[in-house]
Amino acid sequence: MELLDRIDSTSATPKYIQVVNAVIADIEAGILKRGERVPSINETSEMYYLSRDTIEKAYKVLRKRGVISSVKGKGCYISKTFSSDKIRVLLLFNKLSAYKKTVYYSLLKTLGEDAIVDLHIHHYDGKICESLINDSLGKYNYFVIMPHFCRNVETAMQTIQKIPAEKLLLLDKNIENFTGKCTAIYQDFERDIRNALHSGKDLLEKYNRLVLVYPKDVSYPMEIVKGFRHFCRETSFDHAVINHINEEPLIPKTAYIVLEESDLVDLVEQSRTQGMALGKDIGLISYNDTPLKKILDNGITVISTDHEKMGETAAYMLKNKLREKIHNPFTLIRRNSL
Repeated sequence: MELLDRIDSTSATPKYIQVVNAVIADIEAGILKRGERVPSINETSEMYYLSRDTIEKAYKVLRKRGVISSVKGKGCYISKTFSSDKIRVLLLFNKLSAYKKTVYYSLLKTLGEDAIVDLHIHHYDGKICESLINDSLGKYNYFVIMPHFCRNVETAMQTIQKIPAEKLLLLDKNIENFTGKCTAIYQDFERDIRNALHSGKDLLEKYNRLVLVYPKDVSYPMEIVKGFRHFCRETSFDHAVINHINEEPLIPKTAYIVLEESDLVDLVEQSRTQGMALGKDIGLISYNDTPLKKILDNGITVISTDHEKMGETAAYMLKNKLREKIHNPFTLIRRNSL
Protein backbone atom coordinates (compact mmCIF):
# COMPACT_ATOMS: atom_id res chain seq x y z
CA MET A 1 0.00 0.00 0.00
CA GLU A 2 1.71 3.18 -1.18
CA LEU A 3 -0.08 5.33 1.36
CA LEU A 4 2.49 7.95 2.24
CA ASP A 5 2.16 10.01 -0.93
CA ARG A 6 -1.62 10.06 -0.54
CA ILE A 7 -1.81 11.31 3.03
CA ASP A 8 -2.35 15.08 2.97
CA SER A 9 -1.68 16.67 6.36
CA THR A 10 -3.36 19.92 5.20
CA SER A 11 -6.63 18.20 4.26
CA ALA A 12 -9.77 18.69 6.34
CA THR A 13 -10.29 14.92 6.08
CA PRO A 14 -8.76 13.13 9.14
CA LYS A 15 -5.69 11.05 8.36
CA TYR A 16 -7.28 7.78 9.47
CA ILE A 17 -10.16 8.36 7.02
CA GLN A 18 -7.58 9.08 4.28
CA VAL A 19 -6.00 5.69 5.06
CA VAL A 20 -9.42 4.02 4.84
CA ASN A 21 -10.13 5.69 1.51
CA ALA A 22 -6.69 4.72 0.14
CA VAL A 23 -7.16 1.06 1.05
CA ILE A 24 -10.62 0.92 -0.57
CA ALA A 25 -9.30 2.72 -3.67
CA ASP A 26 -6.49 0.15 -3.99
CA ILE A 27 -8.97 -2.71 -3.73
CA GLU A 28 -11.16 -1.17 -6.43
CA ALA A 29 -8.10 -0.59 -8.63
CA GLY A 30 -6.96 -4.22 -8.18
CA ILE A 31 -3.76 -3.23 -6.39
CA LEU A 32 -4.91 -5.04 -3.25
CA LYS A 33 -6.47 -8.44 -3.88
CA ARG A 34 -9.36 -9.94 -1.95
CA GLY A 35 -8.02 -12.54 0.49
CA GLU A 36 -4.59 -10.84 0.59
CA ARG A 37 -2.94 -10.25 3.95
CA VAL A 38 -2.46 -6.62 4.96
CA PRO A 39 0.38 -5.45 7.22
CA SER A 40 -0.30 -5.27 10.95
CA ILE A 41 -1.05 -1.99 12.70
CA ASN A 42 2.55 -1.73 13.91
CA GLU A 43 4.00 -2.65 10.51
CA THR A 44 1.86 -0.09 8.69
CA SER A 45 2.61 2.60 11.27
CA GLU A 46 6.37 2.09 10.92
CA MET A 47 6.31 1.64 7.16
CA TYR A 48 4.50 4.91 6.44
CA TYR A 49 5.58 7.05 9.40
CA LEU A 50 2.01 7.37 10.66
CA SER A 51 1.02 7.19 14.30
CA ARG A 52 -0.16 3.86 15.66
CA ASP A 53 -3.37 5.56 16.78
CA THR A 54 -4.11 6.70 13.21
CA ILE A 55 -3.67 3.19 11.78
CA GLU A 56 -5.61 1.60 14.65
CA LYS A 57 -8.57 3.93 13.99
CA ALA A 58 -8.36 3.23 10.24
CA TYR A 59 -8.33 -0.56 10.73
CA LYS A 60 -11.27 -0.30 13.12
CA VAL A 61 -13.31 1.50 10.44
CA LEU A 62 -12.19 -0.99 7.78
CA ARG A 63 -13.30 -3.91 9.98
CA LYS A 64 -16.65 -2.23 10.69
CA ARG A 65 -17.25 -1.75 6.96
CA GLY A 66 -16.32 -5.35 6.23
CA VAL A 67 -13.27 -4.36 4.17
CA ILE A 68 -10.82 -6.37 6.29
CA SER A 69 -11.24 -9.21 8.74
CA SER A 70 -8.98 -10.60 11.44
CA VAL A 71 -7.82 -14.21 11.51
CA LYS A 72 -6.67 -15.24 14.98
CA GLY A 73 -2.92 -15.79 15.09
CA LYS A 74 -2.41 -14.80 11.45
CA GLY A 75 -3.34 -11.12 11.12
CA CYS A 76 -5.69 -9.09 8.95
CA TYR A 77 -6.87 -9.93 5.43
CA ILE A 78 -8.86 -8.21 2.72
CA SER A 79 -12.35 -9.65 2.90
CA LYS A 80 -13.12 -11.94 -0.04
CA THR A 81 -16.74 -10.80 -0.03
CA PHE A 82 -16.08 -7.06 0.17
CA SER A 83 -17.56 -4.92 -2.60
CA SER A 84 -17.77 -1.13 -2.61
CA ASP A 85 -20.70 0.52 -4.30
CA LYS A 86 -20.03 3.88 -2.69
CA ILE A 87 -19.43 6.86 -4.95
CA ARG A 88 -16.14 8.67 -4.40
CA VAL A 89 -16.27 12.46 -4.53
CA LEU A 90 -13.40 14.96 -4.64
CA LEU A 91 -14.70 18.27 -3.25
CA LEU A 92 -12.60 21.38 -4.00
CA PHE A 93 -13.52 24.59 -2.15
CA ASN A 94 -11.87 27.98 -2.66
CA LYS A 95 -11.80 28.59 1.10
CA LEU A 96 -13.31 27.46 4.39
CA SER A 97 -15.95 29.66 6.00
CA ALA A 98 -19.18 29.31 7.94
CA TYR A 99 -21.10 29.27 4.64
CA LYS A 100 -18.85 26.67 3.01
CA LYS A 101 -19.18 24.44 6.05
CA THR A 102 -22.97 24.61 5.73
CA VAL A 103 -22.68 23.47 2.10
CA TYR A 104 -20.23 20.71 3.06
CA TYR A 105 -22.27 19.25 5.91
CA SER A 106 -25.49 19.47 3.90
CA LEU A 107 -23.81 17.57 1.05
CA LEU A 108 -22.52 14.89 3.44
CA LYS A 109 -25.88 14.52 5.19
CA THR A 110 -27.79 14.11 1.92
CA LEU A 111 -25.28 11.67 0.42
CA GLY A 112 -25.33 9.69 3.65
CA GLU A 113 -23.49 6.38 3.70
CA ASP A 114 -23.60 6.16 -0.10
CA ALA A 115 -20.45 8.21 -0.67
CA ILE A 116 -16.89 8.92 0.41
CA VAL A 117 -16.11 12.66 0.18
CA ASP A 118 -12.57 14.06 0.29
CA LEU A 119 -12.43 17.83 0.91
CA HIS A 120 -9.51 20.01 -0.23
CA ILE A 121 -9.00 23.78 -0.46
CA HIS A 122 -7.47 25.42 -3.56
CA HIS A 123 -7.21 28.93 -1.99
CA TYR A 124 -8.30 30.68 -5.24
CA ASP A 125 -5.10 29.41 -6.91
CA GLY A 126 -5.32 27.60 -10.25
CA LYS A 127 -1.95 25.92 -9.70
CA ILE A 128 -3.14 24.25 -6.50
CA CYS A 129 -6.33 23.21 -8.28
CA GLU A 130 -4.25 21.78 -11.15
CA SER A 131 -2.15 19.67 -8.78
CA LEU A 132 -5.16 18.35 -6.85
CA ILE A 133 -7.04 17.38 -10.01
CA ASN A 134 -4.06 15.82 -11.78
CA ASP A 135 -3.32 13.68 -8.73
CA SER A 136 -6.96 12.56 -8.56
CA LEU A 137 -7.96 11.76 -12.14
CA GLY A 138 -9.16 8.18 -12.34
CA LYS A 139 -9.58 7.89 -8.56
CA TYR A 140 -12.99 9.54 -8.15
CA ASN A 141 -16.46 9.12 -9.58
CA TYR A 142 -17.19 12.84 -9.30
CA PHE A 143 -15.32 16.12 -9.00
CA VAL A 144 -17.27 18.90 -7.24
CA ILE A 145 -15.47 22.23 -7.68
CA MET A 146 -16.08 25.81 -6.59
CA PRO A 147 -14.41 27.60 -9.55
CA HIS A 148 -13.52 30.86 -7.77
CA PHE A 149 -9.97 31.77 -8.85
CA CYS A 150 -7.90 34.94 -8.75
CA ARG A 151 -4.45 33.43 -9.43
CA ASN A 152 -3.47 31.20 -12.38
CA VAL A 153 -7.05 31.30 -13.66
CA GLU A 154 -6.25 29.95 -17.13
CA THR A 155 -4.37 27.01 -15.61
CA ALA A 156 -7.42 26.12 -13.53
CA MET A 157 -9.77 26.35 -16.51
CA GLN A 158 -7.54 24.16 -18.69
CA THR A 159 -7.22 21.56 -15.94
CA ILE A 160 -10.95 21.44 -15.22
CA GLN A 161 -11.49 20.72 -18.92
CA LYS A 162 -9.61 17.43 -18.42
CA ILE A 163 -12.44 16.12 -16.24
CA PRO A 164 -15.12 14.25 -18.21
CA ALA A 165 -18.26 16.40 -18.25
CA GLU A 166 -20.37 13.60 -16.76
CA LYS A 167 -18.07 13.53 -13.71
CA LEU A 168 -17.94 17.28 -13.10
CA LEU A 169 -20.24 19.36 -10.88
CA LEU A 170 -19.58 23.09 -10.60
CA LEU A 171 -20.68 24.48 -7.27
CA ASP A 172 -21.58 28.08 -6.33
CA LYS A 173 -20.42 29.51 -9.68
CA ASN A 174 -21.01 28.49 -13.27
CA ILE A 175 -18.29 28.66 -15.95
CA GLU A 176 -20.06 30.21 -18.91
CA ASN A 177 -17.57 29.15 -21.60
CA PHE A 178 -17.09 25.59 -20.34
CA THR A 179 -17.29 23.12 -23.21
CA GLY A 180 -19.26 20.04 -22.29
CA LYS A 181 -22.54 19.49 -20.53
CA CYS A 182 -21.60 19.28 -16.88
CA THR A 183 -23.79 19.80 -13.83
CA ALA A 184 -23.81 23.17 -12.04
CA ILE A 185 -25.53 24.44 -8.88
CA TYR A 186 -24.72 28.13 -9.06
CA GLN A 187 -25.35 31.69 -7.99
CA ASP A 188 -25.90 34.43 -10.57
CA PHE A 189 -24.11 37.09 -8.53
CA GLU A 190 -25.06 40.12 -10.63
CA ARG A 191 -28.71 39.23 -11.09
CA ASP A 192 -29.11 37.88 -7.54
CA ILE A 193 -28.10 41.05 -5.69
CA ARG A 194 -30.04 43.24 -8.11
CA ASN A 195 -33.25 41.22 -7.67
CA ALA A 196 -32.81 40.93 -3.90
CA LEU A 197 -32.44 44.70 -3.52
CA HIS A 198 -35.52 45.27 -5.69
CA SER A 199 -37.47 42.96 -3.36
CA GLY A 200 -36.52 45.23 -0.44
CA LYS A 201 -37.04 48.53 -2.25
CA ASP A 202 -39.91 49.47 0.10
CA LEU A 203 -37.47 49.34 3.05
CA LEU A 204 -34.64 51.09 1.21
CA GLU A 205 -36.77 54.06 0.19
CA LYS A 206 -36.45 55.65 3.65
CA TYR A 207 -32.70 56.08 3.02
CA ASN A 208 -31.05 58.76 0.90
CA ARG A 209 -27.94 56.83 -0.09
CA LEU A 210 -26.72 53.25 -0.55
CA VAL A 211 -23.11 52.20 0.11
CA LEU A 212 -21.62 48.83 -0.85
CA VAL A 213 -18.55 47.87 1.21
CA TYR A 214 -16.58 45.74 -1.24
CA PRO A 215 -13.18 44.68 0.21
CA LYS A 216 -10.29 44.85 -2.24
CA ASP A 217 -8.09 42.40 -0.32
CA VAL A 218 -10.66 39.56 -0.29
CA SER A 219 -11.85 37.76 -3.41
CA TYR A 220 -15.53 38.39 -4.10
CA PRO A 221 -17.06 38.24 -7.60
CA MET A 222 -17.04 41.62 -9.35
CA GLU A 223 -20.55 40.79 -10.54
CA ILE A 224 -21.77 41.80 -7.07
CA VAL A 225 -20.61 45.37 -7.71
CA LYS A 226 -22.19 45.35 -11.19
CA GLY A 227 -25.53 44.16 -9.84
CA PHE A 228 -25.47 46.76 -7.05
CA ARG A 229 -24.76 49.60 -9.46
CA HIS A 230 -27.40 48.32 -11.89
CA PHE A 231 -30.03 48.43 -9.14
CA CYS A 232 -28.99 51.94 -8.06
CA ARG A 233 -29.19 53.25 -11.63
CA GLU A 234 -32.60 51.68 -12.14
CA THR A 235 -33.96 53.22 -8.93
CA SER A 236 -32.00 56.53 -9.10
CA PHE A 237 -30.37 55.92 -5.73
CA ASP A 238 -27.33 58.00 -4.81
CA HIS A 239 -24.70 55.36 -4.19
CA ALA A 240 -21.04 54.57 -3.62
CA VAL A 241 -18.68 51.60 -3.42
CA ILE A 242 -15.98 51.68 -0.74
CA ASN A 243 -13.35 49.12 0.28
CA HIS A 244 -13.69 49.31 4.06
CA ILE A 245 -16.35 50.58 6.44
CA ASN A 246 -13.77 52.81 8.14
CA GLU A 247 -13.05 54.73 4.91
CA GLU A 248 -15.69 57.30 5.81
CA PRO A 249 -17.80 58.17 8.88
CA LEU A 250 -21.27 56.71 9.15
CA ILE A 251 -23.79 59.06 7.58
CA PRO A 252 -27.42 59.21 8.77
CA LYS A 253 -30.08 58.10 6.27
CA THR A 254 -27.54 55.80 4.57
CA ALA A 255 -28.01 52.06 4.07
CA TYR A 256 -24.83 49.97 4.03
CA ILE A 257 -24.32 46.59 2.37
CA VAL A 258 -21.35 44.71 3.86
CA LEU A 259 -19.78 41.52 2.52
CA GLU A 260 -17.12 40.80 5.14
CA GLU A 261 -17.87 39.84 8.74
CA SER A 262 -15.14 42.22 9.96
CA ASP A 263 -16.90 45.16 8.31
CA LEU A 264 -20.18 44.03 9.85
CA VAL A 265 -18.64 44.05 13.33
CA ASP A 266 -16.97 47.45 12.76
CA LEU A 267 -20.21 48.99 11.52
CA VAL A 268 -22.22 47.73 14.49
CA GLU A 269 -19.56 49.05 16.88
CA GLN A 270 -19.44 52.44 15.14
CA SER A 271 -23.21 52.77 15.16
CA ARG A 272 -23.29 52.18 18.91
CA THR A 273 -20.44 54.62 19.52
CA GLN A 274 -22.18 57.32 17.47
CA GLY A 275 -25.59 56.63 18.98
CA MET A 276 -27.16 55.58 15.66
CA ALA A 277 -29.86 52.92 15.71
CA LEU A 278 -29.81 50.26 13.01
CA GLY A 279 -33.01 50.29 11.00
CA LYS A 280 -33.79 53.87 12.02
CA ASP A 281 -30.80 56.21 11.66
CA ILE A 282 -28.85 53.96 9.29
CA GLY A 283 -29.61 50.74 7.46
CA LEU A 284 -27.54 47.57 7.33
CA ILE A 285 -27.65 44.60 4.98
CA SER A 286 -25.14 41.77 5.42
CA TYR A 287 -24.12 39.32 2.68
CA ASN A 288 -24.62 35.60 3.44
CA ASP A 289 -26.75 34.46 6.36
CA THR A 290 -25.52 32.81 9.55
CA PRO A 291 -27.38 31.86 12.76
CA LEU A 292 -25.63 34.69 14.63
CA LYS A 293 -27.14 37.33 12.31
CA LYS A 294 -30.61 36.26 13.38
CA ILE A 295 -29.98 37.53 16.92
CA LEU A 296 -27.19 40.15 16.57
CA ASP A 297 -28.51 43.62 17.39
CA ASN A 298 -32.12 42.34 17.29
CA GLY A 299 -31.61 40.83 13.85
CA ILE A 300 -29.44 41.72 10.86
CA THR A 301 -31.11 41.89 7.44
CA VAL A 302 -29.26 39.71 4.93
CA ILE A 303 -29.13 38.93 1.24
CA SER A 304 -28.07 35.34 0.86
CA THR A 305 -28.13 32.21 -1.19
CA ASP A 306 -29.46 29.11 0.54
CA HIS A 307 -26.23 27.27 1.36
CA GLU A 308 -27.97 24.24 2.85
CA LYS A 309 -30.10 23.92 -0.27
CA MET A 310 -26.97 24.13 -2.44
CA GLY A 311 -25.42 21.12 -0.70
CA GLU A 312 -28.68 19.16 -0.80
CA THR A 313 -29.20 19.81 -4.51
CA ALA A 314 -25.63 18.90 -5.39
CA ALA A 315 -25.92 15.59 -3.51
CA TYR A 316 -29.26 14.82 -5.17
CA MET A 317 -27.75 15.40 -8.61
CA LEU A 318 -24.81 13.10 -7.85
CA LYS A 319 -26.94 10.31 -6.40
CA ASN A 320 -29.31 10.36 -9.35
CA LYS A 321 -26.67 10.94 -12.04
CA LEU A 322 -28.43 14.07 -13.30
CA ARG A 323 -26.73 16.68 -15.48
CA GLU A 324 -28.44 20.06 -15.32
CA LYS A 325 -27.56 23.64 -14.48
CA ILE A 326 -29.62 24.85 -11.54
CA HIS A 327 -29.75 28.38 -10.13
CA ASN A 328 -29.63 28.20 -6.33
CA PRO A 329 -32.24 30.30 -4.44
CA PHE A 330 -31.10 33.77 -3.38
CA THR A 331 -33.29 36.06 -1.27
CA LEU A 332 -33.44 39.09 0.98
CA ILE A 333 -34.30 38.11 4.56
CA ARG A 334 -35.96 41.00 6.35
CA ARG A 335 -34.89 41.77 9.90
CA ASN A 336 -34.65 44.84 12.10
CA SER A 337 -31.42 46.38 10.76
CA LEU A 338 -33.18 47.76 7.67
